Amino acid sequence: MNDDGLTEAVQEAGAVELLLIRHGESEGNVAATEANLAGAEIIEVPARDADVNLSEVGREQATALGTALARIADESRPDAVVSSPYERAHQTAQIAVETAGWPVKVQVDERLRDRELGILDRLTRLGVETRYPEEAERRSWQGKLYYRPPGGESWADVALRLRSVLDELNSLGTGHRVMLVCHDAVILLFRYVLEGMTEQELLDLAASTSVLNASMTRYVRPTGEGPWTLESFNVADHLAEQGVEVTEHAGDASVRPR
Repeated sequence: MNDDGLTEAVQEAGAVELLLIRHGESEGNVAATEANLAGAEIIEVPARDADVNLSEVGREQATALGTALARIADESRPDAVVSSPYERAHQTAQIAVETAGWPVKVQVDERLRDRELGILDRLTRLGVETRYPEEAERRSWQGKLYYRPPGGESWADVALRLRSVLDELNSLGTGHRVMLVCHDAVILLFRYVLEGMTEQELLDLAASTSVLNASMTRYVRPTGEGPWTLESFNVADHLAEQGVEVTEHAGDASVRPR
């Protein structure tokens, strides 16, 4: 056993803990919600998707997240923090790590980025139905997992990215605890991959569950090998406890094929 309390077997295996964080509320989240409520076709975001910043509430959420992370005992805290390169996720990771006082550098991995929407980018559901009725019909027919908009990705495409991320975690050789800061759909697709869900199980989850901003989802496998066990999902108690607003900003709940 080494100084970190890890046996030789675990050191030679992969990661032992996986902490998934959704980014705090973004300016894009706010704009999308406002556009849908107003019956607009276009979401008036201030920048391209990769450059959209956290809202003021999102920054408060990231700080509250960091305060909660600071309570984790030194021997149990993540020793690697990897973020989507999108600003809302990277800002969440940086604020949280700095608030927690962790001496760890936030790394970025483009495979954790949000799903790319191609020609449907910045459009509400109404906007898609009005401007691209054939795409709206194709999306409805194929369902969320397999529908790929022109120039964009399907959820299945994103799942392929995540499988390669997990493959690397399986070969770390250090028994790492890893925190990944990413997006709501990415977290749902991590569940799909890690738990071996069927398409129906994934879409049932997506239709009934909103991944909360700055929420925590935790997987463990003490031996560093084999399947992961879901310890907790979509926990945002740390926000309410600190008097910070809890926000959902869910995606389109119409996910099943028709």
